[in-house]
Amino acid sequence: MKLGEGIAAVVTGGASGLGAATARRLAAAGVKVTLFDMNVEQGEAIAKEIGGAFVAVDVTSNDSVKAGFAAAREHFGVERILVNCAGIAPVAKTTSRGEPHPLDMFEKVIAVNLVGTFRCIAHSSTAMVELDPVTADGERGVIVSTASVAAFDGQIGQVAYAASKGGVAASTLPIARDLSKSGIRVMTIAPGIFETPMLLGLSQEVQDSLGQQVPFPSRLGRPSEYADLVAAICENPMLNGETIRLDGAIRMAPR
Repeated sequence: MKLGEGIAAVVTGGASGLGAATARRLAAAGVKVTLFDMNVEQGEAIAKEIGGAFVAVDVTSNDSVKAGFAAAREHFGVERILVNCAGIAPVAKTTSRGEPHPLDMFEKVIAVNLVGTFRCIAHSSTAMVELDPVTADGERGVIVSTASVAAFDGQIGQVAYAASKGGVAASTLPIARDLSKSGIRVMTIAPGIFETPMLLGLSQEVQDSLGQQVPFPSRLGRPSEYADLVAAICENPMLNGETIRLDGAIRMAPR
């Protein structure tokens, strides 16, 4: 799919980190972008910056997601690109100090990262399938979700996060197969250690230490590099049904 005028996109978690970088990258290519996020102030600021739109959306709420897509389509029409970046990453062990992992925390992580991602895919693809194709191959849309290297190398305390991201990775191929006859491609990116708001809140010494664990380049990943991969996926029609590790060859140690 050629990025440019006439293409609309929705980016969840678009007010910060990977989502914000993706929104900026797509907008720079001429795509009209709607950001979904819970952070109204940052979301509206980025939308204004890129000439896009912002909708306050809670991906754990079916009504909120449905209303969000309706608002996005009022602005720019039905999206041909959906990028799922909304997510949370609390830490807790399976059992610790005589207490089991808080199940409400586990359920919330699954609800946001896995169910929330699929909820947006289901709503978006239902409208995408009705669009006219935009390529000779019959392509109608592209969906990119965000997993994590934790899906494969989950560390101590990441059981909920790893389970949620593993679910995103595992569902990529069957969703791609579901949507293949409609000309909608489905991909997932599994980032390694990136400069997200959570990591940037750590000391520079800790950030440098984490970056040195990456074989090459030995640094934290940049959100712009994630965004560049999203753009490349959108424009390469043979990328479908796969999870790409974007991690500088890191394999996470247990802790």
